[in-house]
Amino acid sequence: MRWIGALVFVVAVAGSAGAQTTYDLVIANGRVMDPASGLDAVRHVGITGGKIATISATPLEGKRVIDAKNDVVAPGFIDLHEHGQNEESYRMMVRDGVTTALEIEVGVADIPKFYADRASGQIVNYGASVGHIPARMKVLRDPSTNILPAGVGGTGNATEAQVAEMEAILRKGLADGAVAVGLGSAYTPGASMDEIQRMFKVAAQGNASAHIHMRNGVAGLDSTIAAAKAAGAKLHIVHVNSVGDTALPAFLAHIKAARDRGQDVTTEAYPYGAGMTSIQSALFDDWQTWPDSKFQLHQLVSTGERLTRKTFEEARKKGGTVIIHGRSEEQTRMAIVSPLTMIASDGFIENGRGHPRTSGTYAKVLGKYVREEKALTLMEALRKMTIMPAQRLEARVPMMTSKGRIKVGADADLTIFDPATVIDKSTYEDAMIASAGIPFVVVNGQVVVDSGKVTAARPGRGVRSPVR
Repeated sequence: MRWIGALVFVVAVAGSAGAQTTYDLVIANGRVMDPASGLDAVRHVGITGGKIATISATPLEGKRVIDAKNDVVAPGFIDLHEHGQNEESYRMMVRDGVTTALEIEVGVADIPKFYADRASGQIVNYGASVGHIPARMKVLRDPSTNILPAGVGGTGNATEAQVAEMEAILRKGLADGAVAVGLGSAYTPGASMDEIQRMFKVAAQGNASAHIHMRNGVAGLDSTIAAAKAAGAKLHIVHVNSVGDTALPAFLAHIKAARDRGQDVTTEAYPYGAGMTSIQSALFDDWQTWPDSKFQLHQLVSTGERLTRKTFEEARKKGGTVIIHGRSEEQTRMAIVSPLTMIASDGFIENGRGHPRTSGTYAKVLGKYVREEKALTLMEALRKMTIMPAQRLEARVPMMTSKGRIKVGADADLTIFDPATVIDKSTYEDAMIASAGIPFVVVNGQVVVDSGKVTAARPGRGVRSPVR
């Protein structure tokens, strides 16, 4: 990969007349792969005003030209499920090829504030759902300062008036431009399925997809699918590898069966065998019943240490995040290769600590599962990272029709990577190691990763449904 300099002169195509257009940026000689159209060929991409202006079989002239010979030029990766809506996380995600990073699973309660806080420009495009979890925490006055409830917001039973208040918060968030509705029934065991179904109904009324971290295994999946159907809601099951666990084959089969019946159900996965969450969440309310051996599967993010019964209890009192090991590589691979799944990271970095999925999800799929194991074709993997997530949101968020694609008029969000070297490097002990083999990333026509380094450009814009 090399930079061809500032202004280049290109001989005009035979038969043309007059001066050739000079584009703001040209990506030259790359293998352009666009899952939406099926294009897979060496092309030259001309970018002007933050948009793709031309895709040419012949060379182009640009104020800057990046030579992508031997590299793939793909639509920028769209992460439907991540929690690191901050500079620290964005810097790691963009070096993994992410150009649009969305907080959808948990979401936020105050949509206008979320977008206003980031309106000065970010490294990547950003956006959020309006969340049932934060709405529930607000209405039930949960004391937690984390994004997840640590008390009554999770375990409390809501009155009819309180459920109605949650519905109102969700409706306002949708009117304010939220991209979807986020839910986490696994984190809110006090919420009945009737309450969840009512939130699904709000999503349906707003033409929004409902993205849920569900509970109770296969039975919980069936009841969640049934509730979404009754509400008329578009359903998205987050990280099927995590919620499915050892029952993953049944999860995938039940999701496929629902789709075959005509129900709008989608899902996603990340390529790691361990998950991560708040140690104070309701997921661990039964920790005192665990056998001693189970505690060793839990790794405290702040220190990297594996826990014991004693240290788990101490950490639960203090708070923080914990990585949960235990899923097999076979489970991970099954989830990643399934034609049902999109790729999404579920990542965030805070104070230099986090899960490697924040920094390596997309490079790991491309390096391990495509190149090394050949479990997926390159085009199949890119489809899961680009057009599938774009299409999940575009009915409600029209601007997503310009993302996840390489076509004239689309937003110039592009990820340029070397298919021979792309790979994740981050670990469970150090999530701050950037992926390798992704030298250039472009967001809205501006280079945000230049020869592997994050630039000062902050062209990322809010991804948002029209505000009513």
